[in-house]
Amino acid sequence: MKAEVVQQRSLLELAELDAGLTRLEHRAKNLAEQQHLEEVQASLREANDKLAALQIALDDLDEQIAKFETEIDGVRQREDRDRRLLADGSVDAKQLTDLQHELQTLERRQAALEDSLLEVMERREDLQREQQDALARIDDLQSRLSDAQKACDAARAEIDQQRHQSVSRRDELISGLDPELVALYERQRERSGAGAGLLQGRRCGACRIEIDKGELARISAAAEDDLLRCPECGAILLRLTGTSA
Repeated sequence: MKAEVVQQRSLLELAELDAGLTRLEHRAKNLAEQQHLEEVQASLREANDKLAALQIALDDLDEQIAKFETEIDGVRQREDRDRRLLADGSVDAKQLTDLQHELQTLERRQAALEDSLLEVMERREDLQREQQDALARIDDLQSRLSDAQKACDAARAEIDQQRHQSVSRRDELISGLDPELVALYERQRERSGAGAGLLQGRRCGACRIEIDKGELARISAAAEDDLLRCPECGAILLRLTGTSA
């Protein structure tokens, strides 16, 4: 098959555009900005889970505090009652001894309850500080999430713009190419992913494999409008002078 040099140059540009589109698709599927966004989202979910767990723990401590306060209030009421009985002087010796013993027991009970209440309240203060830290982290992560989403959207918009420009240029190139040449190129691209490549020294630009000397001699001897194929991958092999590698 023959192809004028100008057609070959257009075909090379088409191959480069297709390679660029493939890279764009790969970038879109493996977007660093998307990965960062997902990492921030995961961190935010983790922070919200921790905040929820802290709130549950605080609610449990509030129940314990209320229980201790109720018990302490009950002990104090019994102490007040016993002291009033002692102050009245209307009890006999045995009752007096019992009341004094009960007051000692109630005082020890109250002290133990108050110590336990203090421990729970200190624990609650620690959890409240953790809660404030968790809220601050969530605020920071929400801000980072907003920035990450904007960066991801901007990256996708850039990819879409580049894709649109490349597809538009691709349509222009195909409209000016021989339909048979385009059909051959597309068939090869479906088979191997690269329809054409520039001969770079001894290396095929499509598969990057070096061509042996015998094949290279045959290629060098062919007319410039002969359409050759890479003996390794089958891609259209373009021999264009003045084209940078």
